[in-house]
Amino acid sequence: MACRGRRIALFLDVDGVIAEIAARPELAVVPPETRATLAELRDALEGAAALVSGRPIAALERMMPGARLAAAGLHGLEFRGPGETAARPAGGGVPRAAIAELRRACAAQDGLRLEDKGATAAVHYRGHPELARAARAAVRRAAAGRPGVAVLEGKCVVELVPAGLDKGTAIRAFMADAPFMGREPVFVGDDVTDEAGFAAVRAMGGVAVRVGPAEPTRAAWRLPDVAATGAWLRGLALSFRDVRYRGLSGSTRFPGAPAPPPAGA
Repeated sequence: MACRGRRIALFLDVDGVIAEIAARPELAVVPPETRATLAELRDALEGAAALVSGRPIAALERMMPGARLAAAGLHGLEFRGPGETAARPAGGGVPRAAIAELRRACAAQDGLRLEDKGATAAVHYRGHPELARAARAAVRRAAAGRPGVAVLEGKCVVELVPAGLDKGTAIRAFMADAPFMGREPVFVGDDVTDEAGFAAVRAMGGVAVRVGPAEPTRAAWRLPDVAATGAWLRGLALSFRDVRYRGLSGSTRFPGAPAPPPAGA
């Protein structure tokens, strides 16, 4: 993975990237070894490492207690900067009436499950692929006639979010401020909802990595699964250790790390 010798800013989705996707979101776990690696990378990158997720920041904190990573939650509706302990809202959420409508739709259809995130909502159909159409229809009905809300689809999930919200916007917001400003962005994601992030980092001359099977994507690089992502991150952390051991600043360049094959390989 060539990064042209520049400093990097590391951005990571969570589910399907550093945590295996679970049957229910609350069951997903970030392995302790990965949490330790990310803490090491946070320090090596002088704080320029952030989680970019559809989960609320409070949920990310439960998964990675004490990690002190910057974060964008709810696809960028919430922000927490480096060293901060509280999430800052970046805008208003979807109407509660729309979420109530989704709750009724899920109660009426076995296999659909509502995840109420407070400012956004998601309808999950994991384990019931035959309900994909029903999930899409329920969320689209809730969005109909409500300006300012949008439908966002992912793996076995359809979300109702504020319009104009995506991970690319979240990454660009981070890149506008220290310690991210002036670095080369590297974003690792796994889902359709990460494609806006891939497009954003590539437009900034950065590196986009898709985790999972080869599929059409804006990412130029691929890692096969969560385990491979963990190994890649550990290799990156080891490279920074080696740079420091040789008396160089670990934040001045992107050191060598195991390079994933190009997407589609």
